[in-house]
Amino acid sequence: MMQLRLDEGPLDILCLGAHPDDIEIGCGGSLLEILHRHPGSRVDWVVLAASGERAEEGRCAARRFLEEAADSESIFHDFQDGFLPDSWAQVKRRFEELKQRRRPDVVFTHWSQDAHQDHRLVSELTWNTFRDHLIVEYEIPKYDGDLGRPNLFVPLSGDALRRKISILMECHGSQAGKDWFDEELFRGLARVRGMECRSPEGWAEAFHLRKLTLQA
Repeated sequence: MMQLRLDEGPLDILCLGAHPDDIEIGCGGSLLEILHRHPGSRVDWVVLAASGERAEEGRCAARRFLEEAADSESIFHDFQDGFLPDSWAQVKRRFEELKQRRRPDVVFTHWSQDAHQDHRLVSELTWNTFRDHLIVEYEIPKYDGDLGRPNLFVPLSGDALRRKISILMECHGSQAGKDWFDEELFRGLARVRGMECRSPEGWAEAFHLRKLTLQA
C-alpha cells in the first residue's frame, strides 16, 4: 500500500464539525496521533450546531483532545441542530471569517456523501471556502448505513484509540443512552479500518481524499 507522510514540523490544523462529538468520532484518534508526532502544532476546532449541555460536552472533549497542541482555539456556534441548510448564508459567513484568520495545512471535515443534511452542508462549504488546501473528509457511523469506501487511512496506536474512546464516553454523557453510542461500535469500526490498511497495531481511522497534489 502506498504511504504518504505529512511534512515534518508543526502543522496548522482546522477541524470542522456540524455537531458536538462529530470531530471526536470522525478524526479524534488521528488528531491525537498528529499532535503527538508534530510538536508545536496549532488546532482550530469549530462546531456549528451546539448549545446548552451539548456545547459544554463539546468544550470538554475539545480540551482533552487538544492537550498536546501548542496553541488552539475552540469555537462553538449555536445554529439549530438539523437545520443548517436553512442558515446557509449565516454559516457561509462563519466560514469566510475562518478563511480570513488562518491558512491551515490540513482541514478535517465531513464526508460530502454523508446522509445527514448538516454534515453535507459543512462539507460543501469547506470545499467552497478552502479551495487550495488539503481537505480530508471523515466518516460518522449512524443508522443511515452510509459508510462508503474510504481511500485514506491513518493507523492508530492502541493508546490513541483508547484515549479517543475514553474522552467520548466521559465528555458526552448526554449521548450515553443512545444504542449507537458505545465503545464497541467505535472500537469495531477502528478495527475494520485497521484491517483494511494493515495497520501495525490493528486500528485505524478512515477518510475520503478527493484531491491531492503530488510533488515528485
